[in-house]
Amino acid sequence: YIEMNAFWGFEVFLVDCGTVYPVLAGYPRNSDNDEYVLVNNKCQCVTVTSRFVPSKDNPGEEVLERNIRILVPLKARENISDPLSPLRTTFVYRMTELCRKCDPVEVELGGEVYQAQQSNFCHEPETCYTYDRDKCYTTTFPFLYHGEIRKVPAVLTPASCYAD
Repeated sequence: YIEMNAFWGFEVFLVDCGTVYPVLAGYPRNSDNDEYVLVNNKCQCVTVTSRFVPSKDNPGEEVLERNIRILVPLKARENISDPLSPLRTTFVYRMTELCRKCDPVEVELGGEVYQAQQSNFCHEPETCYTYDRDKCYTTTFPFLYHGEIRKVPAVLTPASCYAD
């Protein structure tokens, strides 16, 4: 369990309960280096990369270096679909949730093919600290019309809610 206190009164927690996470695949960040992106979670603004670098103790040997980049959205709300909810001041990141893979894969066991899921947390909703631009977010807000207050639906991410 690692705690990182950020600036401006925000608390950022990176939770890792001593678990070793096997990483089976990644994709290169760019063609100029050998850095691979292992996690790119746009919902929580986290990118985890890895690359081999020369060891400080033995320059002839390479060691695996992992980098975790966390962007903290300054105006994130406790409920991102409610613009009137209070500003979020605590951000919690669990490596098991960031690395979860919920798409089923086919596994062959004893000559038979089975569908398997690579995570236990797939039925829990993902905590989002910012808008996922691929998802449509809506809310309702109070609107005063001819002296009467009405709840009016509003789209928070128009580009993802409408085709054109």
